[in-house]
Amino acid sequence: MGSVRWAFRCRSWSPSRTEWLFAARCVQPEEKDRIGQFVFTKDAKSAMVGRLLLRRFVCERMGIPWTEIRLERSPRGKPYLADPLKISPHFDRSWSFNISHQGDYVVLAADRGVQVGVDLMKTSMPGSSSVPEFFRIMTRQFTAHEWRIIQSAGSEREQLATFYRHWTLKESFIKAIGTGLGFNLQRVEFHLSPEPLKPGSVLRQTKMLLDKEHEEAWIFEESMLDADHHVAVAMGLTDEARSARLAPPPSPFTLLSFSELIASASPLTEEDPAYWESFRMKVEAPQRRREAQASA
Repeated sequence: MGSVRWAFRCRSWSPSRTEWLFAARCVQPEEKDRIGQFVFTKDAKSAMVGRLLLRRFVCERMGIPWTEIRLERSPRGKPYLADPLKISPHFDRSWSFNISHQGDYVVLAADRGVQVGVDLMKTSMPGSSSVPEFFRIMTRQFTAHEWRIIQSAGSEREQLATFYRHWTLKESFIKAIGTGLGFNLQRVEFHLSPEPLKPGSVLRQTKMLLDKEHEEAWIFEESMLDADHHVAVAMGLTDEARSARLAPPPSPFTLLSFSELIASASPLTEEDPAYWESFRMKVEAPQRRREAQASA
């Protein structure tokens, strides 16, 4: 068994020209083009970091040279390694991996011998509606039991934190099984750990019911990157792992720096100076809007 839990705080990263252009050289050309199409800086940074995290993992843990890695997406958007046996007949095929980005972070979770899904959410107030109205809109996403837990959590912010905690649990499961928007989220119900969830702790006591039946084959690992960001990792055990009681030990997330993120990186393409200019336009756009409003 083995586990990887990596996190990168995009909000703290203001890439220099050298960093951004090197990062762009180290991802596949079609991914570079897709990242370049984002309007907002935050989205471009998150997408770039997500691809670099995946490539670092495949290179360092699965043993495939950076320049030979070919990542594809399933029809439902889940990343996977394309034709690994053509690259190396000795690669470690027991790994399952998944990424998520939301709020200030991008995270990657990976384990051997289990199905893995990860989801990340930041607790934030609804932008265009009140908390009760937001909950009304989301009514069908949770069971009656889950709503009782959410709405009895205390203040509105505490209710939102409990809401997002349930949401990450559900989404981590959906991502692990590779099902898209058609899955009825009321089919899964979570009974939270009685222990408080706080930064620095990793909880595994939360249980899931699927179609009102307890699912013993699934383990849910919950943690917080800081006071606002919830992370849930779903791990689906194989029959062999269940019978042998082989579950990966709880693992906290390790926060990576940019130098650590690219420690194993190798360029795939030539430098494209125009890509930096395009990124600078994303950075400058909000300031330009403020200047235009001020002069109006």
